[in-house]
Amino acid sequence: MSPAYSEKVLEHFKNPRNVGELENPDGVGVEGNPVCGDLMEIHIQVQDGRIADIKFKTFGCGSAIATSSMVTEMAKGKTLEEAMAITRGDVANELDGLPPQKMHCSNLAADALHKAIKDYWEKHGGGPPEEAGA
Repeated sequence: MSPAYSEKVLEHFKNPRNVGELENPDGVGVEGNPVCGDLMEIHIQVQDGRIADIKFKTFGCGSAIATSSMVTEMAKGKTLEEAMAITRGDVANELDGLPPQKMHCSNLAADALHKAIKDYWEKHGGGPPEEAGA
């Protein structure tokens, strides 16, 4: 990896957090990019409306691994609504930035997380809370 990567990116690449898969996940999100070949799979376990556990499997470059690791750290313990609010830019910002040609990796990580949450909602009913008074 080149010096254009932040220390946080390098740390999450070398020592990724939450690697693996959950045996009986409540939700699964898969996102890929056919151009670069990166593929991310995120599994979530939900308890009392919060992400109690989260794991990822990623096939891709160092940035893809680092963003997968970071998004799992960001989402763990959050409510589903809070985790849905994590944006692509949030992931890159938490890693102290990514080279422009690697920004698509943060997109994949956030999108896979959102798909896992939507999968949970589809399987277990529910969804984001309705606006008050609606």
